Amino acid sequence: MTATLHKLSPGEVQARIASGRAVLVDIREADEFARAHVPGAQSQPLSAWEQAHLTVDPAADVIFTCRTGMRTAGACDRLAARVQGEAFVLDGGLDAWAKAGLPVAEDRKAPMEINRQVQITAGLLILTGVVLGFLVSPVWFGLSGFAGAGLIFSGLSGTCAMARVLMAMPWNKRAA
Repeated sequence: MTATLHKLSPGEVQARIASGRAVLVDIREADEFARAHVPGAQSQPLSAWEQAHLTVDPAADVIFTCRTGMRTAGACDRLAARVQGEAFVLDGGLDAWAKAGLPVAEDRKAPMEINRQVQITAGLLILTGVVLGFLVSPVWFGLSGFAGAGLIFSGLSGTCAMARVLMAMPWNKRAA
């Protein structure tokens, strides 16, 4: 049986939070949450969901959010199973909240999200391999192949060696 997360507009979520009837739970990763989030939201990353101990007043409405609503929709069974009663989702996520002109706690000095860093690094490796392959030597095409193989392995295994390396970089130490 598929659980349902009832969609609420940003205005409805704001009204429920302001009235004290609701708790907003952000399921994005800690580095994403550190960069921008709805003020007062609880951070409960989906990646650690089974180990997370969600502590919410049973009388309160639990509203889940992510950046766009895609992660909450994809994990609705897991999320709704942790809530007694109805579960809700901020329709459109943080993006819709910000678009509605509601306040967002932002830390522009926080490192860019690891996922975006991986995408940029992989793209640079692939582009560099192609350019050097044409301009210098065909051997450089191997760099593009290596980056592509790494992305395939990451997708199949659910682990990302590049993300682990990037997390160890000095500019990401603050997020840790």
